[in-house]
Amino acid sequence: MRNPDEVVLRVEDLRMRYGTNDVLHDVAFTAHRGEVLCLLGPNGAGKTTTIEILEGFRMRSAGRVEVLGTDPANGGEDWRARLGVVLQSWRDHGRWRVRELLAHLGEYYAPYSTERIRRPWQTDELIEAVGLTPHAHKKLRQLSGGQRRRLDVAIGIVGRPELLFLDEPTAGFDPEARREFHELVHRLTDDEDTTILLTTHDLDEADKLADRILILSGGRIVADGSADELSRQIAGEAEVRWTVDGQRFVHSTTEATKYVYELFKQHGEAVADLEVRRASLEDTYMTLVHQAEAGLTAVVSEEAGVR
Repeated sequence: MRNPDEVVLRVEDLRMRYGTNDVLHDVAFTAHRGEVLCLLGPNGAGKTTTIEILEGFRMRSAGRVEVLGTDPANGGEDWRARLGVVLQSWRDHGRWRVRELLAHLGEYYAPYSTERIRRPWQTDELIEAVGLTPHAHKKLRQLSGGQRRRLDVAIGIVGRPELLFLDEPTAGFDPEARREFHELVHRLTDDEDTTILLTTHDLDEADKLADRILILSGGRIVADGSADELSRQIAGEAEVRWTVDGQRFVHSTTEATKYVYELFKQHGEAVADLEVRRASLEDTYMTLVHQAEAGLTAVVSEEAGVR
């Protein structure tokens, strides 16, 4: 469950410059224990650079960054053992078998086990969690693309991370595997209190998984809030659709809840097929990115509305 009193990630005035080119401009956000954040943005927006700085793989040019209470630039092995990373691809030896690889990797986390978090994840339990039990004794080179991606996820969480970075985690997944992965994400946050920072181009996936969405464009955070909050602030109006006695009606309003309440007061049980439609996350995302590219610098946030 999200714990608003425990900050896992804190980023303030983050800047990154390559030569004379500024890639990140005063990026700022926080994440709390058990929260799922989704970082969205077009290619070249600075998502990969931001993630690499948080993971401690790249030095920032300026700003303050704390990950699990530590500056990633100074994080040691005990700090790194508390992180999990699922990359878009992971190279390894195809002769390893699934179970022996995960058991071997898990051994590296055992010295960092604590009373609160027992590391590593028990191997067979982990294999079951990612849906690879029937393939536990297969060599890696025998796995399909989707099975291989499940293994990537298992490698990322073998040490029971407190903070998990997921980069396009369901690329190559079929619909069933994607649904099972989403269930695993909910299990990690609900049962393990894992904080997750996710990047994806699948806006439907972001809508399903994210407690909060950050939209990065041109190296700046241009939106911060839940999908519904961002949709309300950008779209303004909602479209209410319903039928009465078989006749179809449509009405646009900025106060959908109040309008539906009045609708039922007037027509009662005669109201049928009721729908309230707001702008989709895709509509909201495209609007915000286009505004940013046009030079409109207002930032949408859950705390302050539009500023």
